[in-house]
Amino acid sequence: MATKYVLVSGVEKPLNALHEANDASVASSLGVLLKSIGLKVTAIKIDPYLNRDAGLLGPLEHGECFVLDDGGEVDLDLGNYERYLNITLTGDNNITLGKMFQHVLDRERKGEYLGKTVQIVPHLTDFIQDWIERVAQIPVDSTRERPDVCIIELGGTVGDIESAPLIEALRCLRRRVGEKNFLHCHVSLVPVINTEQKTKPTQAAIRDVRSVGLSPDIIACRCSEPLKQPTTDKIAMYCQVEPAQVIAVHDVPSTYHVPLLLESQGLIPILKNVLHLNNHVDASLVEYGAQTWKIWKNLTATQDRAFDTVKICLVGKYTALQDAYLSRGDLCAQHLGSLSPAALAREAWKAWS
Repeated sequence: MATKYVLVSGVEKPLNALHEANDASVASSLGVLLKSIGLKVTAIKIDPYLNRDAGLLGPLEHGECFVLDDGGEVDLDLGNYERYLNITLTGDNNITLGKMFQHVLDRERKGEYLGKTVQIVPHLTDFIQDWIERVAQIPVDSTRERPDVCIIELGGTVGDIESAPLIEALRCLRRRVGEKNFLHCHVSLVPVINTEQKTKPTQAAIRDVRSVGLSPDIIACRCSEPLKQPTTDKIAMYCQVEPAQVIAVHDVPSTYHVPLLLESQGLIPILKNVLHLNNHVDASLVEYGAQTWKIWKNLTATQDRAFDTVKICLVGKYTALQDAYLSRGDLCAQHLGSLSPAALAREAWKAWS
């Protein structure tokens, strides 16, 4: 089976949005659903900034710097992928625009372009595509086999000037790998104003995405409450998709509930249909995926039955922003939640001067 690619784009996550569903949790949740049907999944995070990696980014500005097994200092979303998908990633799984520029300029200095005028298109965009295809083949789980699906999360906001080379590369990637091997999910906001769910931001977002050559197969709508059917129908009509392709991602008790939320709206059949996954999955891995899904549902059910509160005092330098210690708080919450169904960990952030 040819490698399948799932692109997740959206808008920049607001600071301290630790427990809110966003493009990162949607990307991770799509990976969980794909693993539940027996597929091997890897993930790549793309960031549009010029820093080579996240090592020197201020935690209060960008959140936690997650350190991988190979020593790579990367965006905190890669820690999310590792926890959700039970995989081990490397520094190559985090693409920044600065890293791509540096590699292309290094190749130019070595004369690898044979005196050609090096340009954003095609040299930089081709290099980004080659990088994605290479990293997508690297085994990341216990099977040590080539992944079936690569989740690509595009950070930043579609339409920003710094994202232009990355978006062009992803547009070309869709053409290179073929439409049967590429799915695009765009995460957009549906605000609630005076009890009315507003669809204009989503309509504008999809218009911007299409203006740069991408066409979402799924529209994931972030909302504080479940989408009403008239809202879903209106988004489907104005964005030229079927109502089934408009997925509601409303507030849930924790981001670990998002895979269940997506599955309950029939997202797995859509993934199978767009990516042509029928009859392409190893039977032994299907059983393993079913067991993984059962464990995931038990994990969230345990959280749903938790009534007591355990306060954790986290002493640190950057406690003004919860994202600065995302993996630590997340793991504490999971650990205490697994010890007793009646214990739910809630971080109590305390700054020390």
